[in-house]
Amino acid sequence: MKRLSAAALALVAILSLSGCQKAADAAFGQKVRAYLLEHPEVIEEAVQKLQEKKIANAANIAKAGLVKHRKALEQDPRDFVANPNGKITVVEFFDYRCGYCKTSAPEVVKIIQDNPDVRFVFKEFPIFGGESNLAAKVALTPAGKAKGLALYQSFMAEKALDEAAIDRHLAAAGVDPAQARAAGESAAIGKQLTDTHELAQALGIEGTPAFIVGDRMIPGADLPALRAAIAQAKAGDLKRIG
Repeated sequence: MKRLSAAALALVAILSLSGCQKAADAAFGQKVRAYLLEHPEVIEEAVQKLQEKKIANAANIAKAGLVKHRKALEQDPRDFVANPNGKITVVEFFDYRCGYCKTSAPEVVKIIQDNPDVRFVFKEFPIFGGESNLAAKVALTPAGKAKGLALYQSFMAEKALDEAAIDRHLAAAGVDPAQARAAGESAAIGKQLTDTHELAQALGIEGTPAFIVGDRMIPGADLPALRAAIAQAKAGDLKRIG
């Protein structure tokens, strides 16, 4: 029997189970079933091809979303931005209690310090609730944003970011904890966090960290990929942001 393509085999296998078919079709379905039982690796091949197609489709959807939501990603005046005059823009969605975000943080800071031409947008995206929400809220207050990078570093360096640690780091940065907590409960900051969650949902971002450079999304703490994307953007290989 001539070997069929994985996609054709999968389709025929499904059709053979439909119930309403001619006798010839039923016989052919039995032959396909026998072939699949003898060659189960074909099913694995079909599943792999399907997964590759899903990934490609997701990438295309994400790319379209990046174009559609470019301004919200890069030019929201409510976000803290490091190196605001940089020519290349990087966006990070993060949570202060995310272990992978904490692992990435020193490299993020190094990128900012070593590349004054890289404009870095911080998207507060608390997904773990509780102290994550509190940390994001106080960081988005005027006093918190004034200490932006220092506060980001100290919150990320804290292994157990509970309320006491948040207050301690605020005080160490010269921010009054009580005032920051009160300011963080403003309707404007609540709206900003809601907007960021909706933006993440529109882009298919479900976890942290997630980095965006040009038309490329880098999920997870893939720092080599992040550095490579920045290098490509500088070389003009990625669409310029800003």
